[in-house]
Amino acid sequence: MCGRYARTQGADDIFSAFDLQSKEIDHSLPLNWNIAPTNEIYIIRGQRSLATASWGLIAPWMSDIAAARASQSHAINARSESIHEKPTFRDAFRRTRCIIPVNGYYEWATALGEYPPKQPFYISPDPKIATRAFAVAGIWSQWTSPTGEIVTSASIITREAVGDLATIHSRMPVMLPDDRWDSWLDSTQRDPLAALELLRVDKPDYGLKADPVSSRVNLVANNVADLINSIESGTLADAEQVFNNIMDIKAGNALDAYRQQIAMNVFNGQESEPEEESDTDVADESEEDFTGEDDAEV
Repeated sequence: MCGRYARTQGADDIFSAFDLQSKEIDHSLPLNWNIAPTNEIYIIRGQRSLATASWGLIAPWMSDIAAARASQSHAINARSESIHEKPTFRDAFRRTRCIIPVNGYYEWATALGEYPPKQPFYISPDPKIATRAFAVAGIWSQWTSPTGEIVTSASIITREAVGDLATIHSRMPVMLPDDRWDSWLDSTQRDPLAALELLRVDKPDYGLKADPVSSRVNLVANNVADLINSIESGTLADAEQVFNNIMDIKAGNALDAYRQQIAMNVFNGQESEPEEESDTDVADESEEDFTGEDDAEV
């Protein structure tokens, strides 16, 4: 946790929901129902101003841009129990804390509970209790490459999961109550023990609901609004949808190959039908298949 999340509200909604002092931002980000590591995300920092960052904190000692970018997927989450000690995170924890607006996050069931392993769940506010995005505790930093490129990056802070959420996965993000936002964002407050105290929340799972969703979320390339729609856990309908999606892709690829072969035969003056080619496995496509097994917490 947390390896994917959704942001279904734009900058204007975030300005209002979080009562931001500044309504300016360097550039707007599109809505995203399947945010993955290294993607650009919104963060709230300083005097409640909105900024963008790359998801996955870059350690200050990284020596080149390639290594820095590669390291991000291993630093998307920071454990609240050890964040003040870990070299990657401890300086940002003292100096540059932030809030990350999250409308809901995905978690993949492990063997901890009653659900089929790898069943994805979308965990979000119960609309009967809250409609605003979570105020997830985070940290951010700026890293400068040898060529002078400045990269702003951020990590989500997690804690041990509780209640029903613990039957899905062992970790969950830390959600900050409204009355702690200003203290959390105060960069002059650099006492790590005081910051740790802000992360201790009573009933951290209050107002949250977990719904099983389609395994289509496993693929980073899938980024549509219905990813967050609830299904019955392990339903045949979900499996059938995934199968149909794969077959559509296979059919499209085969048709394209057939057309290209026909065109080549015509160009070369051949009249014979093209030979059949062996099927390619769609699962080997470059799109990342994610099942949430790796927490990627340093």
